[in-house]
Amino acid sequence: MNTARIAASSGVAAVGFPVVAKASPAAARKTVTLLAAVSLALGLFTGPAAALAGPEDSVHNLYDTLLSTMKDGRTLGQSGRFARIKPVILRLFDLSRMTRLAVGASWASLSPAQQQQVETAFGDYISATYADRFDSYSGQQLEVTRRQSSGVDVLVGTRIVKPGGEPVGIAYLMHQNDGAWQIADVYLDGAISQLATQRSEFGAILRREGFDGLVTTLNRKVNLLTGNVARAW
Repeated sequence: MNTARIAASSGVAAVGFPVVAKASPAAARKTVTLLAAVSLALGLFTGPAAALAGPEDSVHNLYDTLLSTMKDGRTLGQSGRFARIKPVILRLFDLSRMTRLAVGASWASLSPAQQQQVETAFGDYISATYADRFDSYSGQQLEVTRRQSSGVDVLVGTRIVKPGGEPVGIAYLMHQNDGAWQIADVYLDGAISQLATQRSEFGAILRREGFDGLVTTLNRKVNLLTGNVARAW
């Protein structure tokens, strides 16, 4: 924001501009009041922008959605949980990068329309998987436990704690995409890369059934997970 422009529009002399006459006490008081107002306005406009969300905030946003979905799980049903979780997955996961890496070398041979088609199917599959796994609430706690830099990316460690059960560790590889921290990979038990597993599975399907087979398989899994079995066949 241009502070000189704000000052000029308020009748306040900006730094670097000469003051041609000494102000009267009343005018001086008015100037101080205006300066205070301008400072307050600047704080209001620049405060939120300065407090940029970090990688942990993105994970917290995901977990907040998962917890609320779990608590309403029975009421929402399978398709309702999917509908609530999907917009958050599309916002917090870097699906373009993840899909490209999961498809592997075959990605370059796909047309833009095919790339978009498989990315959409992959996003639906991730959303449906989360909706299926986080289906009900029985006192679970989803906790962010650590942060570790990994080059330009950040690894955010978490754990899922269920009363009477062993904690499950899940780590999220976060990277910045257009200024926002997004999930680029998920590590189960802190070691098993979900993206590497999916790349192996996708590669096998592509070799056996081609591009159409991959999209059909993903859509079938989505339909099974969300309860829309009739559309899978």
